[in-house]
Amino acid sequence: MRVLFTCYAEKTHFLAMAPLAWALRTAGHEVVVASRPGFAGVITRAGLTAVGIGRDRDPWRAMGYRPETVARVRSGLPAPYDATPETPVETMTEGYRRAVAGWHKVVNVPLVPDLVAFARAWRPDLVVWEPTTFAGAVAAKAAGAAHARLLFGLDIFGLTRDLYLAGNPAEDPLADWLGRYTDFSEDLVTGHFTIDQLPPPLTGHAPGLTYLPMRYTPYGGPAVVPSWLRTPPARPRVALTLGLVATDRFGGYPIDLGRTLDDLRDLDVELVATVPRDHRPPRPPRNTRLVEFAPLDPLAATCSAVIHHAGFGTLSTVARHALPHLVIPGDVDGPIFADRLTREGVAITAGPDEPLRDHLLDLLGNPVYTKNAEALKAEIDTVPTPNQLVPTLEELARSR
Repeated sequence: MRVLFTCYAEKTHFLAMAPLAWALRTAGHEVVVASRPGFAGVITRAGLTAVGIGRDRDPWRAMGYRPETVARVRSGLPAPYDATPETPVETMTEGYRRAVAGWHKVVNVPLVPDLVAFARAWRPDLVVWEPTTFAGAVAAKAAGAAHARLLFGLDIFGLTRDLYLAGNPAEDPLADWLGRYTDFSEDLVTGHFTIDQLPPPLTGHAPGLTYLPMRYTPYGGPAVVPSWLRTPPARPRVALTLGLVATDRFGGYPIDLGRTLDDLRDLDVELVATVPRDHRPPRPPRNTRLVEFAPLDPLAATCSAVIHHAGFGTLSTVARHALPHLVIPGDVDGPIFADRLTREGVAITAGPDEPLRDHLLDLLGNPVYTKNAEALKAEIDTVPTPNQLVPTLEELARSR
């Protein structure tokens, strides 16, 4: 079977796809990953074959991110993907107009011609695309291939689509745009089926869609386990990580990092904070180890708790290790994840200006959080791994 993965040049989205690409490759299938030419290094460093499509342009720059846009994304989901059953269909229509013009077209239009041409020539049996790379769906349809979305978070796209269509909209900006490439059908928006990597209690599924649960496999790119991480900690180790997007895309953290570390300075813990050099406070406390990067999976394995931003990859990795979470919600779906983790009894959620000391003491001292985290891990362990999902994908590709 030939399998084409595709995403626009966004590293966090690709990292969530790589483990399934490996699973299919090691099962004997031909696998390639298509993205912008300048992104090829990220793909090949993951041990996968890259196909360059479109032209190189930073999608975030192309989307024209300004301070007010950053503030809007940091506060939660962008329109129309913040819709609820109470949202008027006219409001969702306007949200779709803006999302298509300022987001989906910007990242997809440069990819479509080359991706369609490659798919027609290579003839994949299955195309796997991250849920905003609609170019993958267009290419799959052009090649007559089965195709699937691979989620890197909540299925806000499928849920919003269901709410929107239920409102009988007079206009459909997303369908109008995608219909310019091929005869429109809903699979261009939501795929023939959807692969969901979220821990089971955190998912949210749209009615009528086919979802395939897949256990999340941590992958953050090439990494080396540092020597200090090979030594068991003398005190409870707590990791603090606020994700790549905060500094790479938004220019800084939503919290005052120096004040946060100072708030925790008198606790009998070893705090490991992953912070780029240009965002470090000048004088960190003695109980804090500042590192540029540490692979989260082996780091979490040595921790008693993790402080994080509720990013999909981070929370999924922490959950695999049955750890309590202290969450300072970050951008997009972070506030929703924080709420769900807290309802599961595995997390405490704090605001960006809220002291963390008492919350962390509660997490470390109350065994209920760990007990609930172990129950969540037991649920995760029932979900098929990427390797176990491969036969299902083979069958679905054949049936299409």
